[in-house]
Amino acid sequence: MSPNPWTTLVIVVLTLIGVAAGRFPVIRSNRTTVALIGMALLVAVGQVPFDAIPDYLDFDTLVLLFSMMILNANLKLAGFFDLAGQGLARMARTPRAFLAVEIVLVGVLSALLLNDTVCLMFAPLLLSLMDALKRNPIPYLIALATAANVGSVATFTGNPQNMIIGVASGIPYLEFTAALLPVAALGLGVIWLVLVRMYRYEFLPDQRFELSEIAEKPVNRPLLIKSLSITAGLVVAFLAGVPVAAAAFLAASLLLATRRHKPQQVFAEIDWSLLVFFSALFVVTGSLETSGVTRALIPLDDLARQADTLNLTLLTAALSNLISNVPAVMLLRPVVVNLADPRVGWLTVAAASTLAGNLTLLGSVANLLVAETAALWRVDLSFWEYFKPGFLITLVTLAVSVVYLTMVF
Repeated sequence: MSPNPWTTLVIVVLTLIGVAAGRFPVIRSNRTTVALIGMALLVAVGQVPFDAIPDYLDFDTLVLLFSMMILNANLKLAGFFDLAGQGLARMARTPRAFLAVEIVLVGVLSALLLNDTVCLMFAPLLLSLMDALKRNPIPYLIALATAANVGSVATFTGNPQNMIIGVASGIPYLEFTAALLPVAALGLGVIWLVLVRMYRYEFLPDQRFELSEIAEKPVNRPLLIKSLSITAGLVVAFLAGVPVAAAAFLAASLLLATRRHKPQQVFAEIDWSLLVFFSALFVVTGSLETSGVTRALIPLDDLARQADTLNLTLLTAALSNLISNVPAVMLLRPVVVNLADPRVGWLTVAAASTLAGNLTLLGSVANLLVAETAALWRVDLSFWEYFKPGFLITLVTLAVSVVYLTMVF
């Protein structure tokens, strides 16, 4: 059976709606099962040949994501995230200073590591600190989620959608970082200003708190030294122009060569569901091109001629909030490669798809991780509580991105 564009389109749209909603109605499902069901339907009705599934997978992106998960798992087992949190606590003595240090630390770590992992590791520590200090944890939780998203703009390894762009664009790691680091840095400043203004009573200038009684947690020093050394080497490899997927894979392999802890401990920390989700989503979105939907229904040439930094940012931000940022980036790939200057298009999509994730609590996985962790502590980070600062942060940071990219490129 030859692919039919309309059949493919219906299945893909239903799948992306399920991905955006987080589940299919009636059945117990999540985003991963939704993507797998969509892929299975495409195979069942002959829109995607089963034997051709490997051709749809972006191997470099999957290897990069898997390798960064191994790196993060080793850092967690070594106690790095607890150590970083203790350092955060001891550097600040006022709520305003604490917020600033938190935003910078989370932003930097999210640029180097996966933003979702940073949120997952820091949320419990932050909730524990705020509980001990009798402070309102909400603004600090919002700072954690939004800073993780904004900081991750700066590098290929900061978030999943940038990993896809890094592989697809061919832009060198250092060039990508040099282009978007100012957007990330300015965005982190926007977060601090918005939260200080919106939560005035929490961040009064004369308020102080004491953080000297923070309990220290044990650190696996040998593993910490090894993990940080390999991480530093990995960053050097990125900056030297070594292909990001290959460099990350070699670094992950070095970390797996150990006598100090069991491999099961590392593999237990890996989000296998996310890897499966990505694989299925590559097939679902790729089917639009192979079945002729993209050519038949989307005027790629017209879009490419009319696209500029502003309207590509608006389109990316809208798609990212309708169907999530990873599917949005995958769908926009054919448009970007047809642009007169694909490099600027990739940078625009990278910035917009990530910054748009701060609009609502459902905008990124990082936001959801923070909210779900807070719920375990009986802290209600509600949709509307997040949306009030999230809307303003997203609006201002997207404007900053458009102005900066327009002026520089």
